[in-house]
Amino acid sequence: MLGRMDPLLTVGLSLGLSLLLTPLVRALARRAGVVARPRTDRWHQKPTALLGGVAIAATVVLVALTCIPISQHSLVVILASTFLFLLGLIDDFRNLKPYQKLIGQVLGATLVIASGLALPWTGSVPLNMAITIFWLVGVTNAINLLDNMDGLAAGIALIAGGFLAFNFAMNGQPTEALMLAVLSAALLGYLVYNSHPASIFMGDCGSMFIGFFLASASLLNVTSGRSRGLLPVLAVPVLTLCIPIFDTILVTILRKLAGRPASQGGRDHTSHRLVALGLSERKAVWMLYAFAALSGLIAVLVRHQALDISLAVIAGFVVLLTLLGVHLARVKVYEETEARETLLVSWIVDLSHKRRVFEVLLDVALVVLSYYTAYALVFGPITTDAARGQFLQVVPVLVFVNMTSFLLLGVYRGIWRYVSVDDLFVYVQAVVVGSAIALLYLLLSGRVDLVSRTVFVLDTLILLLLLSGSRMTFRLLRRLLPAPVPSGERRVLIYGAGDGGELLARELLNNRALSYCLVGFLDDDPLKKGKVIHGFRVFGGNGSFLAICKEQRVDEVLISSSKIPQARMEQISRECEAASVEVKRLRIQLEPVVERVMLGLEAS
Repeated sequence: MLGRMDPLLTVGLSLGLSLLLTPLVRALARRAGVVARPRTDRWHQKPTALLGGVAIAATVVLVALTCIPISQHSLVVILASTFLFLLGLIDDFRNLKPYQKLIGQVLGATLVIASGLALPWTGSVPLNMAITIFWLVGVTNAINLLDNMDGLAAGIALIAGGFLAFNFAMNGQPTEALMLAVLSAALLGYLVYNSHPASIFMGDCGSMFIGFFLASASLLNVTSGRSRGLLPVLAVPVLTLCIPIFDTILVTILRKLAGRPASQGGRDHTSHRLVALGLSERKAVWMLYAFAALSGLIAVLVRHQALDISLAVIAGFVVLLTLLGVHLARVKVYEETEARETLLVSWIVDLSHKRRVFEVLLDVALVVLSYYTAYALVFGPITTDAARGQFLQVVPVLVFVNMTSFLLLGVYRGIWRYVSVDDLFVYVQAVVVGSAIALLYLLLSGRVDLVSRTVFVLDTLILLLLLSGSRMTFRLLRRLLPAPVPSGERRVLIYGAGDGGELLARELLNNRALSYCLVGFLDDDPLKKGKVIHGFRVFGGNGSFLAICKEQRVDEVLISSSKIPQARMEQISRECEAASVEVKRLRIQLEPVVERVMLGLEAS
């Protein structure tokens, strides 16, 4: 060992060594023919060098063993992770069977447990050992599964390693913090070559080393004797590695329910579903980076907050991830001939819309969360037995009354993806009526000491915000995550920025099967020029019709109004014909059999 170096120099050495070793390994892998070739169940489109994990593992092991005065437990983490690296390296060359890799991962986990490292989540030593094995194996495979898009696994691991290092530093463990910082620096150097478009992949040797290193290093925090609080012991490791865990759970559940092997590769991960929604590959990766950073921040915050506040924050984050998971589960990532969906899959995917079970359970959680938040804002966190007793007396009343109000006043009749202003009025009525009845009941039952008008007013406002926000989630996600763009779509301009144009725009945006790409509106009214409808600009039509069509590369013009004079219609038709732009006109037809309005387009 060279002795203790300055921490910044140590991290810099790790970064520099990774930057030097990665292109060297890339060249050797290409020369040896160790490349990942494109396959139908893989994302990359061209042969790419493997073994990037060699550069990462070599950097971390060399720098850690020569520049950091590591402890016995830290040494075990490094040695066990190196064992997993060798197992992955064999897999990169020989393609081990899943059960063979699992046996190797369990052996590595037993080495860690034998050294005294374990998750103290229960009072039972055997149960803690079983949980620790599950944790180590699970996180290792989660990182392996997450390595499905350029820069994704390495970037998420870098963020997780950085937050773990920060937690170690705050916990008074500078050596462990430096060891994680060395890993993060090595990943940063590797990311220079792995970011889109990647010229090298880490391979199983890299994903197994990184996953096992992060999972086992997180045990150093809970077995150090410095972190004895229940919540840090439970939440910090899970939150720090939340995104790999979330992706693994989502993929495993959906594959199992669809009849696909969970271990089989596929283009159905969280990142792939984001791209299927219309995001670019780079934006999908950065969005998952943002979620990883958010979960890491929550892991830092829960270490310093009261238990009830921390649980409330974690519950809110879990609700957010659940809503995201439900939305992503609805994305079709396979062709119909490939998909093997069962009735159970459809039931799970559409649970929040058809069966309302998810919606009801979510609302129960929101009622409890809103009242607790209001109470904490007025009186502070619940820390005494008396405050806890009062809280537990009021919450059942609020849940019963509010859920009854939601049911009777129509909260559960709407569909989330079509939430409108009318639905918001329903939510206002249901929340106000529920809060008023609950307050009246508590007053008439003689429990005046449990009633705080300030708390109830805040509770009403917060519950209304949470209820409306949860229902608007799908519309917000549809805004943030554009719908899948079909091939061969036609760029269209809507003529008429009135009610008919707005109706037509909503149909085009909601029904992607029409293969239309809306570019904007055009209207002869000078007062509407420059306005925006559903995020699309209204162009002025007088004298600039052809210029706008050419500038926006318009393929079709859709006439949305029946009030356009015949002379103007003939002029539009002539101009479009001269510019080879097709013209169609909106029609609203009343179908007499079922008596419903049908929206259609006919050639003009």
